[in-house]
Amino acid sequence: MSTLHTLQQTLAHQQVDLCFIQNPSTIGYLTGFHSEPHERVFMLILVPNDKPLLVLPALDYELAKESTTGLQFLPHFDSENVWEKLAQTLRPYISQAKKVSIEKNFVTMQTLEHLTRILPTIQFTHDVSSTIEQLKLIKTPEEITLLKEAGKTADLATKIAAQTLQEGITESAVIAEIEYQLKKQNVSKMSFDTMVLSQANAANPHGNPGLNKIHFNEFVLVDLGTMHQGYASDMTRTLFFGDNLSSEQEKIYNIVLEAHHTARDMAKIGMTASELDAIARNIITKYGYGDYFTHRLGHGIGQTVHEFPSIASGNDFVLQENMCFSIEPGIYIPGKIGVRIEDCFYLTPTGAQSFTFSPYSLNWKDYI
Repeated sequence: MSTLHTLQQTLAHQQVDLCFIQNPSTIGYLTGFHSEPHERVFMLILVPNDKPLLVLPALDYELAKESTTGLQFLPHFDSENVWEKLAQTLRPYISQAKKVSIEKNFVTMQTLEHLTRILPTIQFTHDVSSTIEQLKLIKTPEEITLLKEAGKTADLATKIAAQTLQEGITESAVIAEIEYQLKKQNVSKMSFDTMVLSQANAANPHGNPGLNKIHFNEFVLVDLGTMHQGYASDMTRTLFFGDNLSSEQEKIYNIVLEAHHTARDMAKIGMTASELDAIARNIITKYGYGDYFTHRLGHGIGQTVHEFPSIASGNDFVLQENMCFSIEPGIYIPGKIGVRIEDCFYLTPTGAQSFTFSPYSLNWKDYI
């Protein structure tokens, strides 16, 4: 049974008559057709007693037909009023629609206003977001294989980063070399904007790489991910570029490494996300750096780099077999230093299995 059919059955059980899905990632997950529509309307509509309707730019129509089965299509040209066209197409289904669902975690106010205008008798009361999250939560063996392949190119990217380091090179130049070399290896795109952050700039967990020059005997935080056939990777290594490591640098790195490895080794089916977060957080707190671990331990991963669930304090969601998520503890001392170590894992009866296998060494030469 396809994932799309499973969703249709679930919504039928929930007595949902119409469902509007607009997140391109979700549409790709359900149909196998991936597109970035930019400002154009791209929407999957599940209608009663008929094939799902894919509303898409006309320029994507032929590719969508080749990539999918079991859909009906509503292509639109830039010169057309797509909302009026949609209103006409949906007219046969409106009289049957009592309960209508949208993705509340994605739909914009502008889209909702358009839908309300063309479908004035419809109330969008049901949220399909959590249902879709549950569908994406447990990965199939085929999905795990694709995530493993994405992990391989993330490892390669980290190796390229280490090879590129030299005195005085800018963070942006390292990023440019990583992505150039990956393109030569037929890696289509990164899963998010690559981060290469040196020393004090790494103290911002989601800092902005720029023209900061990398100097000898500094930490360089490399956070990156790649896409492989629609599936993402995500990893972080903090490399020491130099040969004169201070005692404080070594101490902070080893605390983060202990937190990462302990959480990794203790992750198991049946524990809660909050319990896993606490394992790493308690270690960092024990050494007096708890106030400098300023984010959750991890997030889900799949077709996008951040998916449900959040591995965070207060989240009592129970971890299940074949769930995929990151473990990424860090210590960030403002204006001074930042260290993070991250891998993504899939959960098995024997524990957490990693998608990435780069070293955990302090010495950047060990990554080459």
